[in-house]
Amino acid sequence: MRVIAGTARSLPLKTPAGEGTRPTTDRIKETLFNMLQGYMGGCVFLDLFAGSGGIGIEAISRGGKKSYFIENNSEAVKCIQENLKFTKFEDRAVVIKQDVISGLNNIFEKEADVVFIDPPYGQDLEKQTLMKLAGMKYITEDTLIVAEAQLDTDFGYLGELGFALIKEKKYKTNKHVFIQRRADS
Repeated sequence: MRVIAGTARSLPLKTPAGEGTRPTTDRIKETLFNMLQGYMGGCVFLDLFAGSGGIGIEAISRGGKKSYFIENNSEAVKCIQENLKFTKFEDRAVVIKQDVISGLNNIFEKEADVVFIDPPYGQDLEKQTLMKLAGMKYITEDTLIVAEAQLDTDFGYLGELGFALIKEKKYKTNKHVFIQRRADS
């Protein structure tokens, strides 16, 4: 795994050992960030269920002002910290070692520009996370939320939470769902 573009372009990143994380492939990461390009300049980026931190690091490399990494696994947190040190992005990063639902309470920003959610599959964590995000003041109508999920994951509940599905990008085994707060919520 490596940084695709920006100031840390081509730098290799470590990934935690074991089956606990699913690093996003370079091809999918490149596709994702091509769609996020307009958001990157000076953005505040939240990388939830951060794993190795590759997505949040990519955001910093492409011009993000600050990335928050929320991860509960000790091995993964160590990996994020090593990757931040290697890429020299420690001063633009906040690593929160907590479960995501609790960790979201430890973000004190006026606004988050992009939130990336990549939870373990099949545990309904997308919905739990979106329910929590619906109540956070830093999630505004301008915040873009991207959830990575299995192809068959249903997001039909978004309207109940005050969110709208903006678009969906499907891959062979998973998809990215782009979500924003509805203006009328």
